[in-house]
Amino acid sequence: MTRFLMIAALAFSLPVGPASALGQSPQAIAPGPQTEVTAVLRGYREAIEALDAEAGSAFFWADGRVYEQGGVEGTYGDYLAHHLGPELTAFSAFSFNDYDSQVAVVGDIAYATETYVYRIAFKDTARPAVERRGVATSVLERRGGVWRIVSYHSSARAPRPAA
Repeated sequence: MTRFLMIAALAFSLPVGPASALGQSPQAIAPGPQTEVTAVLRGYREAIEALDAEAGSAFFWADGRVYEQGGVEGTYGDYLAHHLGPELTAFSAFSFNDYDSQVAVVGDIAYATETYVYRIAFKDTARPAVERRGVATSVLERRGGVWRIVSYHSSARAPRPAA
């Protein structure tokens, strides 16, 4: 747990935006790793859209943690067993739209924010589809040259009506 807290503290204390501690953008420092991190986030998103929670596990380290809607879900395996897995079996479709992400890489740690709109359709057609605006923050760690998520937090709300 101490290692996780150190990683999270480091990630959230690092500068976000155009200037890093070296006076360069994270992209200028590490364009390869940023692309790799973006691929991890895309892979996880695609697994969810495919309703394949098991495939999603490939994007998390075994000790990675998931936090959702103000709750502590535990490891991805825990999340899969008691939350995401049962949910996905009830869905007929899950799609992400209006997706945007910001990724910063510093050494073997990366942090990312994602915003999106997701839509869920249910197998039980009597249930109306659900659409939500979502945001996620991820901390990823590179181990042995491989990037995976060590901390994932997401939350969502109903879209606000147009003003």
